[in-house]
Amino acid sequence: MVGINKVIRILITSDFLLQAGWGLIGPIFAIFLTKQIQGGTVAIVGFVAAAYWITKSVVQPFIAHRLDKNHGEKDDFRFLVTGMYVANLIPLGYIFSSQPWHIFVLEAIRGLAMACVVPTWAAFFTRHIDKGWEAFSWSIESTGIGFAAGFAGAFGGIIASLLGFKAVFILVSFFGIISSSVLLLIRNQIFSKDHFAPRIPPSEKPF
Repeated sequence: MVGINKVIRILITSDFLLQAGWGLIGPIFAIFLTKQIQGGTVAIVGFVAAAYWITKSVVQPFIAHRLDKNHGEKDDFRFLVTGMYVANLIPLGYIFSSQPWHIFVLEAIRGLAMACVVPTWAAFFTRHIDKGWEAFSWSIESTGIGFAAGFAGAFGGIIASLLGFKAVFILVSFFGIISSSVLLLIRNQIFSKDHFAPRIPPSEKPF
C-alpha cells in the first residue's frame, strides 16, 4: 500500500483479521444463546451484550488516561497485545459454557480486554499515520474491516449450519490469535520514552 508505513499496515492487517474472526459470530450468537445455553432467552441476549459494552465503556477511559500519562509506547504495546490475546481466547470459553452466568463472566472479561485494546490501537494509529495520507489510511482501515465483517457474516451462518457452533468459535479464536500475533511484527517500531514525539496536527481555521 503506497504511502502507508509498516506500522499502519500491520495495524490494519491485524484489525482485518480480528473483524474477520469475530464477524463469524454475528449471525449466530443470539441463536447460540437461546438454543444452547440453559435458560437462554431473547432478554438474556440483550443483557449479555450490555455486560460487554458497559464493562468496556466504564474501564476504558481509566486505562487510556493511565497510558497517556506514561510517555512512550512500551506500556501501550503490552496492553494492546495482552488485551488482544485475552479477548481472542474468549470464544473457546463459549464452547464449555452451559449457563447464562458463564457467558456473562466471559463477556465481562472480554470487555476488560478490549478496554485495553481499543484506546491503545487508536493511539498507535494516530501517532504513526503518515502526514498527507491520513484520509487514505483511515479509508483503507474502514474498507478492510467492512469487507472482513461482511464476508465473515455471510459465512458464519453457513459454517454453523454445516459444522456447528463449536467450529465457528474455534475459527474465531484462530483468526484472533493470528491477529494478535501479527502485532508482534511492530514491536521494534514502537517509540521509546526518550524518543517519543507525538505528531501534532496543524491548526485549522474555524468554519
